Amino acid sequence: MKLIRFLLFPFTIIYAIVTSIRNFMFDVGIFSSTSFQKPIIAVGNLSVGGTGKTPQIEYLIQLLKNSYKIAVLSRGYGRKTKGFVLAGKQKTAEQIGDEPLQFYNKFDDVIVAVDENRVHGITQLYESEVVLLDDAFQHRKVKAGFYVLLTKYDELFSNDFVLPTGNLRERRVGVKRADVVVVTKCPANIDKIEQNGIEQLIRRYYSGPIFFSTITYAETLQSNVGKEIKTQELNDYKVLLVTGIANPTPLLNHLINLKCNYSHVKFSDHHQFTEKEIGSLQQQFGMLNSEHKIILTTEKDFVRLSGKIENLYYVSIETSFINDKENFDKLIKNYVKSGL
Repeated sequence: MKLIRFLLFPFTIIYAIVTSIRNFMFDVGIFSSTSFQKPIIAVGNLSVGGTGKTPQIEYLIQLLKNSYKIAVLSRGYGRKTKGFVLAGKQKTAEQIGDEPLQFYNKFDDVIVAVDENRVHGITQLYESEVVLLDDAFQHRKVKAGFYVLLTKYDELFSNDFVLPTGNLRERRVGVKRADVVVVTKCPANIDKIEQNGIEQLIRRYYSGPIFFSTITYAETLQSNVGKEIKTQELNDYKVLLVTGIANPTPLLNHLINLKCNYSHVKFSDHHQFTEKEIGSLQQQFGMLNSEHKIILTTEKDFVRLSGKIENLYYVSIETSFINDKENFDKLIKNYVKSGL
C-alpha cells in the first residue's frame, strides 16, 4: 500500500496545486465567501478519516446550549436525500445521515439540519443564535467566524502528505485559517514533554493556540431494549463488536483494557448495512457460545442499526481536554458573545 501511494506522488503534486489555486481564489476574493451576522463555528480537519469531529461538536453543544439557541448544520454524509432537511422524530439516518441523527437524538433542545449547500442551509436556520458547522474546514463558500481544526495524535497533519500519497485534503499551510488547533485522541496520560514535542511539529505551520484532548468512554452501555450494562462487567460477556467508523482502534484498545472477550466485524465509515449483512451478523451472534452475549457497536453506528438488530448495545464517547480546558472554553464563549 505504501509503495502504491509513493508511485502516486505525481498526482499528489497535481492535487496540491489544484487545491492551492482554489484556496488562493478564495483568499483574494476571486471566489466569494458568504459571512453571516450570527456566530458561525466550523469544526473540521485537514485530513480524511476520523479525527473526532462528532465528539468535538457535542462538546461545543454542551458548552453553549444552556446560554444560546444552537443549531448544527452538516452535509449529511451518506444520506439518500438532497437539499435542506431538518431533523425530526420521524427522520432516519438514510434521510439525514448518521451523525446528524445522533446529534438530534442526544440533544432535544438543539436544532439539527443537513444541506450540502452550507450557505443556503444557514439561511434556513433563522431561529438559531449560534451555528455549528460539522466538517466544514474546506467549505470556503461560508466564511465562519471561528475555526476549530482537529488533528489526530498518531496522525498529525504536520507529518502527512496531500492525497493520494498521504491523507491531507489540502496542503499543511491550510492550518493558518484555524483559530485553534486541537490534537485529538491523545493517550489520557500524555505528559508535558510529549505535548511540547508535538507542539514543535505543529509550530512549523501554525502560531495560534494548541490544545490536547482525549476520548473518554461512558461507564455504562446503553441498548435498544431498555437495558444497561456497566462497562466493567463486559468481561463477563462474549461480545460481537460491529463498527462502521473510520478508525475503531481506540475502541478496540478500550475493550482490551477491560479484558473483554470480543470478535470484531469491521465495515467502512458511514456504511449502509444491507439485509444480507444484518442476517450474517445475527447468525454470527447466534454462534457465540455463551448465555451472556451482546452485540456492541459505536454510538454513530447505533443510529443505523438499532431498528434492525435486537439486543444491540452501544458505548458513548466524549471529548475531554487534557490541558487548558478553561482557556479553550473562554475562547469559544468570547467569540460567541462578541458575534451577537
